Amino acid sequence: QVQFVESGGGLVQPGGSLKLSCAASGFTFSTNNMAWFRQAPGKERERVAWIAREGLMTNYADSVKGRFTISIYNPRNTMYLQMNSLSPEDTALYYCNTWDQRWSWGQGTQVTVSS
Repeated sequence: QVQFVESGGGLVQPGGSLKLSCAASGFTFSTNNMAWFRQAPGKERERVAWIAREGLMTNYADSVKGRFTISIYNPRNTMYLQMNSLSPEDTALYYCNTWDQRWSWGQGTQVTVSS
């Protein structure tokens, strides 16, 4: 059973930046199609960024395109989500998982964008 651990969330002002991290034991990010998801209060969970195995391709939801960057750092076996130009609409609990949501969800990391 793979357990993802997300971190890096926090409170940030509009226009600010955060970098989220995702770690997991017994799991190799680079050999899987991975994604970041988020769930805002009262809304369904949505996929916001994904990266193909070996980093061959990345793609983003229209709402975050040009502002978020997904990446994997192989030496640390960690996946990241760099988030820039944050707006209150980005406030949500952020999760990582395989693209097809194969594994159980972690605790997530809360991102709150507010002045």
